[in-house]
Amino acid sequence: MLSYQHAYHAGGLSDLHKHAALAALLDHLTRLERPLAIAETHAGRGLYDLRAPEALKTREAWPGFVRLFSQKKLPTEHPFMQAVAAVHKSHGIRTYPGSPAIIRHFMRPEDEADLYELHPQEYEALSSEFAGGNIRCHREDGYDGVLALARRLDGPGLVMIDPSYEVKREYDDVAAFVPKLNARWPEATVLVWYPVLEAGLHKAMIERLDDAGLTGVWQQEKRFPAEQSPRLRGSGLYAVNVPDGERARLARGIL
Repeated sequence: MLSYQHAYHAGGLSDLHKHAALAALLDHLTRLERPLAIAETHAGRGLYDLRAPEALKTREAWPGFVRLFSQKKLPTEHPFMQAVAAVHKSHGIRTYPGSPAIIRHFMRPEDEADLYELHPQEYEALSSEFAGGNIRCHREDGYDGVLALARRLDGPGLVMIDPSYEVKREYDDVAAFVPKLNARWPEATVLVWYPVLEAGLHKAMIERLDDAGLTGVWQQEKRFPAEQSPRLRGSGLYAVNVPDGERARLARGIL
């Protein structure tokens, strides 16, 4: 959706859920000896000012990151909080790290990342902050871009998939994309985020993924109190090719 801007939702409870999982996986995969290829299909701008007009309009970060951080309820030893500390040191305490910032924090010199974003303003902010060196930013469809990238890769990887799901078709897009990606890049760990809504639109997507014969599957859904998350009932994660021994750490999360 070219109208979608994640700045309105940055730092909410669903962000904490998915970004903790992303950080945990990156922390593990970047400890391995082989270089890691990382990709994100819907990168957004990558860094978010929680005092910006967009964040203040929805205030989704207040029951999420702002509340838990100010109350010191987020475990400082978690990889996500290590990324937060680094971003706060470089960009200020009111900044929230999106996936690209978390990815950049964990990358080693031998790792590479490809970040995809279609929204023109979001892409401009993303590329201005992150493009260069071993991080490439692309203003193109993330599904097409990652599939093309996968044809050239045969080593370990991590792919983050978190579209807005503002149109129902996006659930079908994810259900079709993940098995294709897995077939082309079987060594890649794939992390999918999805919203848990009253309508249960994610259920058919999960059924299709379950029926695809994928291996190393891990799934988790977190339900949120209505007073803290009036728009979403919860947040869901579905991961493929999760490394052995990492399921327990993913399950603990930070929420």
